[in-house]
Amino acid sequence: MLQPLDTGGQRMERDAPEDLLLRAGAGELRAFELLYDRTAMLVHAVARDVLGDEQQAEEVTQEALVEVWRTAARYRPERGDAVAWLLTVAHRRAVDRLRSVRSARERETRFAARSHEIAHDSVVEAVLTRGEYRQVRRCLSTLTALQLEAVTLTYYCGLTYREAAQRLAAPASTVKTRLRDGLIRLRDCLHAQR
Repeated sequence: MLQPLDTGGQRMERDAPEDLLLRAGAGELRAFELLYDRTAMLVHAVARDVLGDEQQAEEVTQEALVEVWRTAARYRPERGDAVAWLLTVAHRRAVDRLRSVRSARERETRFAARSHEIAHDSVVEAVLTRGEYRQVRRCLSTLTALQLEAVTLTYYCGLTYREAAQRLAAPASTVKTRLRDGLIRLRDCLHAQR
């Protein structure tokens, strides 16, 4: 049974956590304050155990207890112990934070891997690229029309040799042979120019 808080503002130290949680659910701030004082260290311990980080644990403790204040009206004593309910909220919050931190770390790692570029001289790079471009253009002109078609569709248009075969209305094996022969001719031509 709920025991009323005394009118002088003194906390009733005998109130069970279930009673305090029910009162907090009814909007009684003083009951929540007492529940907070009694359970904050437990909530913090759960968060610290899950996260392994003191600062993160402090933040999760605050978040969990704010959630308890907002959702206290949902607590049903017949479904379980108030402290267990409160620690479940804390544990869930800590696990969510842990997943969020790991996910952010993984995203940063993936981004860093994708954005990592080797330092180089842009003028030299441009000259080499232009030179290679001219060499490739010269070598492409040595291919037969059928080889050029196969190479262009697969390497420049991004089609597979099967997709190129469909587009050319030719057997896949024929397109594959044209592609192979064209690439051999390109390789030989590029090596000869070096």
